[in-house]
Amino acid sequence: MNFLTLPERTTGNRTYGLTSVIDFGTPIGELKNILSDYGDIIDIAKIGIGSAYVTPNLKEKVELYKEYGVKTYCGGTLFEKCYYQKKLPEYLNFLSGLGMEWLEVSNGTLDIPLQERLHLISQIKNDFHVIAEVGSKDANNEMPITDWKTEIQMLLDAGCEYVITEGRDSGTSGIYEKCGAVKANLVQELFRDLDTRKIIFEAPSAKHQMYFIKEIGPNVNLGNVKLNDVLVLESQRCGLRSETFFLEA
Repeated sequence: MNFLTLPERTTGNRTYGLTSVIDFGTPIGELKNILSDYGDIIDIAKIGIGSAYVTPNLKEKVELYKEYGVKTYCGGTLFEKCYYQKKLPEYLNFLSGLGMEWLEVSNGTLDIPLQERLHLISQIKNDFHVIAEVGSKDANNEMPITDWKTEIQMLLDAGCEYVITEGRDSGTSGIYEKCGAVKANLVQELFRDLDTRKIIFEAPSAKHQMYFIKEIGPNVNLGNVKLNDVLVLESQRCGLRSETFFLEA
């Protein structure tokens, strides 16, 4: 249908306006059904937390996502586990064997110094597209706004394709308060000083997604989206929900 005036959305092999979903073990059969209907509005799939290590038929799942043009990568927790156990070479071989071309470098659980992360990125970026994450999963770990901005910019300058702002799948840490409210002062500073086309804002709930759509626009990059929520999110982006109704301008 094309008779309504709706916000213009990026299409095809998008570089921004991304919907990045989180896959916590969706069965292959169910995933085939989801992708056959909604594959064109999903851009990236994260195999959540460290679940890729124990996911059955993982290679088949990666290939299925690729069939629909969806980029895949493993959650940063698996990267951190491998870093902690000094198994990064094995991890990189594991990803290559799966045909994964994207990799997340994070420090959500471990306190990996920024300079160490930058060094790792310099070694990895020629073989993988790197996504980095900023922010802690510990809701009690408060990071100054200036540190958020500095880290994001330095990670982008180091060659990361995108930087994710931590929010967890619960929306209760990183860019969110423990109660789930957006840290508006922090987010507004990121909007003002950084290229939001290069930032993926973790937004696991509809209220979080609508906040970023209204503040940045329909082509904001959103992450940790549940697979079953992608159509609702696309409706929100297109001004087809009450809270985003007046986005057609």
